[in-house]
Amino acid sequence: MTRRDHAEFDASGAALFDPEADRLHEECGVFGIYGHPDAAAITALGLHALQHRGQEAAGIVSFDGKRFHSERALGLVGDTFSDLATIERLQGACAIGHVRYATTGATILRNVQPLFAELASGGFAVAHNGNLTNGLTLRRQLVRDGAICQSTSDTEVILHLVARSRKARFMERFVDALYQLEGAYALVAMTNKKLIGARDPLGIRPLVLGDLDGRPIFASETCALDIIGAKFVRDVENGEVIVASEDGIESFKPFKAVPARPCIFEYIYFSRPDSVVHGKPVYDVRKRMGAELASESPVEADVVIPVPDSGVPAALGYAQASGIPYELGIIRNHYVGRTFIQPTQSVRELGVRMKHSANRSVVDGKRIVLIDDSIVRGTTSVKIVQMMRDAGAKEVHFRISSPPITHPDYYGIDTPEREKLLAATHTLEEMRQYIGCDSLAFLSVNGIYRAMGETSRNDACPQFTDHCFTGDYPTPVTDLVGEGPKQVPILAEVG
Repeated sequence: MTRRDHAEFDASGAALFDPEADRLHEECGVFGIYGHPDAAAITALGLHALQHRGQEAAGIVSFDGKRFHSERALGLVGDTFSDLATIERLQGACAIGHVRYATTGATILRNVQPLFAELASGGFAVAHNGNLTNGLTLRRQLVRDGAICQSTSDTEVILHLVARSRKARFMERFVDALYQLEGAYALVAMTNKKLIGARDPLGIRPLVLGDLDGRPIFASETCALDIIGAKFVRDVENGEVIVASEDGIESFKPFKAVPARPCIFEYIYFSRPDSVVHGKPVYDVRKRMGAELASESPVEADVVIPVPDSGVPAALGYAQASGIPYELGIIRNHYVGRTFIQPTQSVRELGVRMKHSANRSVVDGKRIVLIDDSIVRGTTSVKIVQMMRDAGAKEVHFRISSPPITHPDYYGIDTPEREKLLAATHTLEEMRQYIGCDSLAFLSVNGIYRAMGETSRNDACPQFTDHCFTGDYPTPVTDLVGEGPKQVPILAEVG
């Protein structure tokens, strides 16, 4: 699926309104389990819990002691892995899985992970969440040296680097490959003897270690442990490599120790509200963001209304802190697919109403505070505010539970170029006028840090990866083209 598949276009092919393009998207979720007789079925359940991290493709690779088995398909996890026959083909007591969201270009089967290759030491499968900011540079070097690439995913670079390493032992070759990577990665990999979990030196993308009846598990979020009744052991630390084998669990820390900088958007938007990320319940953090927003940007109003579903916890926090009643003034239709035939201009103009509709009895005649987690391009915000006006809202005050997004992400979040980010090209007042609300306010950078339990942002050594708000990119971005606001990643596909 490409962006064109779920956007709206006029007769000339120009985009009219793309509700999916005006949201942030996490690229991937990963899962792996070692030593369980139902490894593939458990992996499928884990991927179901991680479905929010990627809805365009899913895959599982298993190992039965002699052979590797792979099942990969486009679509949701349930489209493929609810079929018993598919699970039965994935034999073995070790399995890894992946759900995927592609940023640009076609979502095609050869890009669906986990990726697998036969190396000199045996089979090797890898699933990747994140984005390598030097992936294209490495890929070009590999191709010049004779490598044949089967996908357009930066994840394939990892397979080649491991295969070409001159180190003697497999784990040395694996670490040798990691040394050459820049950017963000949380990896779950599998050989004929090992299950491996690894995070980049800053720990930008999340990965946790769990346990199910003595069998080790790696997963992007704790919600994937909950769905299978596994217990949370701990987070995989930044720069750590953990290996599970018949000898038990071993931890390696091959990188120089540096302070962790996990992605702050895991708390704002990406992680499921019932997950715990680095010891912080996501739901609680989002409510605190709403409370901080109420403290920083109060307004006289009759009702607080969330933009579902991501704005719900922050709206609850705002309502509780402000004393303004909380109501569901927007109802979301959860059964609308990502593609829809829109044959006429009048139908296309309905836009966001396919997924959201106003609860007129709550909105009519009221001064409302509308709460959302972020603004990207702003097109959806325009539609939502107008929907509230049409439902009779007397005043619409828009409050955003994160700071303005002024810079693109290159670490595994799908964001547009800087010139397409509303906050990068408009003042606050210009944004308010464009959206059509009576007032507009964002949570401050320090406000979001207070919601995270910090006093403020430590500018000398930031506690989180927050470049979308600050422009402070924590790693080199080797693959960028141009300079300044024109910089864009040029990898066609990411993990």
